[in-house]
Amino acid sequence: MEPKISLSARVKQIKPSPTLAVNAKAKALKAAGADIVNFSVGEPDFDTPPHVCAAGKAAIDQGFTRYTAVPGIPELREAIAHRFAEDHGWHYTADQIQVASGGKHGLYNMAQALFGPGDEVLVLAPYWVSYPDIIQLSGATPVIVPLTEAKDFDLEPEVLARYVTERTKGIILNSPSNPTGSVFSRAALAAVGQMALKGNWVVISDDIYDTITYIDGKLPHILDVCPELMEQTLVLNGVSKSFAMTGWRIGYTAGPKHIIAAMNKIQSQSTSNASSVAQKAALAAVSGPQDFPRVMKEAFVPRLDFILKTLTEIPGVTCVKPSGAFYVFPNVSAYFGKSFKGKPITGSLDLADYLLDEALIAAVPGIAFGADRFIRFSFATSMPVIAEGMKRFKTALANLS
Repeated sequence: MEPKISLSARVKQIKPSPTLAVNAKAKALKAAGADIVNFSVGEPDFDTPPHVCAAGKAAIDQGFTRYTAVPGIPELREAIAHRFAEDHGWHYTADQIQVASGGKHGLYNMAQALFGPGDEVLVLAPYWVSYPDIIQLSGATPVIVPLTEAKDFDLEPEVLARYVTERTKGIILNSPSNPTGSVFSRAALAAVGQMALKGNWVVISDDIYDTITYIDGKLPHILDVCPELMEQTLVLNGVSKSFAMTGWRIGYTAGPKHIIAAMNKIQSQSTSNASSVAQKAALAAVSGPQDFPRVMKEAFVPRLDFILKTLTEIPGVTCVKPSGAFYVFPNVSAYFGKSFKGKPITGSLDLADYLLDEALIAAVPGIAFGADRFIRFSFATSMPVIAEGMKRFKTALANLS
């Protein structure tokens, strides 16, 4: 029977988050007693630092539980501006900062404020799963630009140029990347910067993993290689990954004052302010000791080395070494066309289902990131869990015929 109330065309064109769907299914199976190895979730396996938790608790005890200013409390926006100046030499004022309910919310505000029907936004694939849908929700069109494993998923300006049209209004950069962990080179960013200046594009730089890198020296950034882009660049970041605060839901954006003001209008008519208590916790994170990301990174390095070594020893599997974040993105297409008990594996979705149902491994299919030949594993979990998961993965692939 058809429902009496129909849904909007807008909601029909977008998909639920596949990463959250896989994680939810894995948790349901675990709750039912299954011994699940969960590689799907994109969050650090660390507790939020004690001084950050203490700040949140103190906010509650002090009655700081009411509405705040829509863009965020002034002291947090000032602390974020100071952090940008201290870490990068980029100078923003508090009214050039918006605090939102997570990085995803900030990106949504940006898209609603900047894009509309007829606009095209360049999205580099493999991409974070929400980019295309958030662009579509604004009425604009995501234009998917493929990156290649052969180039370590670096941005290729000559390829990008083929997708540029007179309707191109923006580009989203995510470096280090979710899902590949790749970092864009200075040369590539410089070339893209010149293209953005010439085309008057808005550049959205999603820097949520910028404190988790495995490279020597400073992380390349488009504002460093092309500082003249400052007036048309929005920098998105947050405390979720750097301070293990995914559930606190605090992200922030820095950019030109008139764009931030427009984003505040959007936020004022949707969520109002981000959580008052979480803002106080984020203030402690941003303005306090900055050694926590280093502690996490030191724990991630041996995990990365182990999982990468294991993956590349499996016949037919290849994997680009990540330069940041906490994901590996192996190419598993050599196993497409095989089957298990008569059920064929035709792509990454079939393989992810097979791994969860038969090997009790939760991973995210590459098709969710616009790259069907791959699958994403998060190594933000303990070494024993990784070792058990890789053992199961190797056996599961060997059982295909």
